Parts: sequence; C-alpha cells; structure tokens
Amino acid sequence: MNRGGFHRPAGLRRAPQGPLDLAPPSRFTLFMRRVFVRLSEPPLKHIGLTLLISLFVGTGAYGAVRGGHAEIFGNVLHEAGDAVARGFGLGIVQAEISGNRYLSREEILERAGITAQTSLLLLDAESVRATLKQDARVAQASVRKLYPDRLEIVIEEREGYARWQRGGKMHLIARDGTVLESDIGGKSVDLPLVIGLGAEKRAAGLLDLIARFPSVQEVTRAGVLVAERRWNLRLKNGIDVRLPEEDPALALERLVQLDKSKQIMTRDVTVIDLRVPDRMAVGLSDEAAAALKKQPKRTGAES
Repeated sequence: MNRGGFHRPAGLRRAPQGPLDLAPPSRFTLFMRRVFVRLSEPPLKHIGLTLLISLFVGTGAYGAVRGGHAEIFGNVLHEAGDAVARGFGLGIVQAEISGNRYLSREEILERAGITAQTSLLLLDAESVRATLKQDARVAQASVRKLYPDRLEIVIEEREGYARWQRGGKMHLIARDGTVLESDIGGKSVDLPLVIGLGAEKRAAGLLDLIARFPSVQEVTRAGVLVAERRWNLRLKNGIDVRLPEEDPALALERLVQLDKSKQIMTRDVTVIDLRVPDRMAVGLSDEAAAALKKQPKRTGAES
C-alpha cells in the first residue's frame, strides 16, 4: 500500500468486553439498605420511622427549592432511589457492550454515567442513548434493560475515513464529515487527504469519484477544494490537476485517455488544467520552460 495514497487502512483491534466491575457499597448505600429492611417489616411496627423519613424528604425538598439547590437535592434523592432499587436486587450486575472497536468499555460506561451505584430500575435508557450519541465516534446506539440486573448497550461507531487539513492542522474525519479527532499530527497517514474549507463535508463525493479511475487514484496525494466549489487533484509528483466545477467525471475520463496516449501525468509539467471542456492547458516546470526557450525557432521554409 502506498503511504499517503487514496487507500483504506486495515481494521483496528476490538476493545475488550466483560462484566461491570462493582465497587464495595458506600456508607450511604448500607444506610439505605438498613432503612429498606426496616420498612419491609410490618408497617405498624415502624410507622414512626416511615413518617420521619417522609418528613425529612418533604422538608429537604422545600428547603432545596427555596435555597436554589433543587438539582443537588434531586441528585441525592436519585442516589437514594438507586440504593433502594439495588436493595430489591435491581442493580446492574452485568453490563454487556458490543459494537465498539475504538472506544473502550470504560469510556462508554463513563460517557453513559453508569457506575456500580446505578440501578437498573431508575436508569433512563433513552437518556443514556442520547448521551452516547453526543460522542462523535458513536453513529448509533441502543440501550436495553434486561431485568432484574442486566444492561445491554450496542453501538455503531463512525470509522476514520480520511484526513482533513485546514489551518495547518490535520484532523481525522468520518465519511459524513464528522471530525472524530482533532490535530492528529502524523497519524493515519494511509488515509486519503483532503484540504480546504468545507472539504470535510465533500470528501466522500470526491473519493467515490476518484475510485472510478484507478490510474488516477493511484497517483493522487490529496484533493484540494477551491473556493468551496471545485477540486484540484495534487499528484504525488507535484502536478496539480484542475478539475471543472461541472462534470468532473468527464474531465477525469479525458485525463486518463491523455495519459494513455501522451503519458501526461508523468511529463515535466506543473499544472494540467481541464476546466474548459474539450481543451487542455498545461503549465511547464521552470526546467521545461528553459529548455523550450533554447530550442531554435523554425523558419517558414522549415515548417
């Protein structure tokens, strides 16, 4: 494989899978478990405890709203609810994750906000799915709660499709133009390269076009989007091929035919201009231009 050409890299290794690692229960969890055990006893025996907890919750909610701490109090209640649900055996004992190749298991759980203290009962599967999709790497995600204690997450990741250069920095992009990683430096050099403002969104169209002409694809180093309207192809030998805004496929067909008859893509030129239909203009290198000037002029008789 030619480094830097318009070719695809080999697949990356799959991230490891496994059960959710459970941390030891916190003091708060142990406290809530004791409360749950007591509340599960005959209600008349501990009606006072029940009323006390209700009073505590009601007073805390009122104070939190008045003090502007409703969100914090809501989080505390949610944590308490998780503890109670886990006491019923509705915690997350096993989290099955599949479809991930680039994001690790730990990264997915962290992005989803799932910890050993999360309960399956109070987990909002749609919210977790939406949170995961906020990651540029995640194209699709599904989250299923399998009672009593299993969680299933299936994701579809965006893969690196090309490199996009703008402002002196190189970015890794997906086929739809989503930036997966910024400022990647010299990584992923086997991926195609597109350059210019807006080039990331139009890269797939260019690369699909180039793939139809293998002889051009093989010698192309980069595609340069000009004024967000049309493409120049920068060949590995330094030649710039200027394509028209309209019907670039027809221009590439002409280029292939000219290369077969005149080896135009290996000549001592700097520019091959195909923007005008049925006409080609070339720009000579300095050496070729100097050599042309040294040639003797032909007279009319010699012609």
